[in-house]
Amino acid sequence: MAFARSQRGLSILGWLVVLAVVAFFASAFFKMVPHYIDFMAMEKAISSVETDKVADVRSVPDFYSHVSKAMQVNGIRDLNLEEALAVKLENNEFRAHLKYEKREPLIRNLDLVARFDKEFRVRLP
Repeated sequence: MAFARSQRGLSILGWLVVLAVVAFFASAFFKMVPHYIDFMAMEKAISSVETDKVADVRSVPDFYSHVSKAMQVNGIRDLNLEEALAVKLENNEFRAHLKYEKREPLIRNLDLVARFDKEFRVRLP
C-alpha cells in the first residue's frame, strides 16, 4: 500500500506532454484571435453606416470610403476591401456582403483557416 501512495501525480514525461498540448492550442489561439477581432471591427464599421449621421453615406463609393476609414483607424492593413466587400444600393438600403478567408501557417504545410461570410442590410441614414 505504501508503494501506491508514493506514485501520485504526473511524471516528467507526462508534464512535458501536457505542456506540449497546451502550447499547441495556445499557439493556434493566439494566431487566430487577431483575425476575429478584425472581423468584429469590420462588422462594426459596416453597421455604423446606419447610425453615423456625420458621415452622411448616400452612395456605394461613400460606403466604401467610410469602411476604409474605419479600417485605417482599427489598423486593418492586410485585407483588400474591394475583394472582401461587395455593396449594392437597393430600395433605400445598402446590401453589403463581407466574405473573405484568412490563413495562418501552423506547422510546415498545415494551415489554420478562418472563413468569414456575413451579409448586412444597412438603411440609408
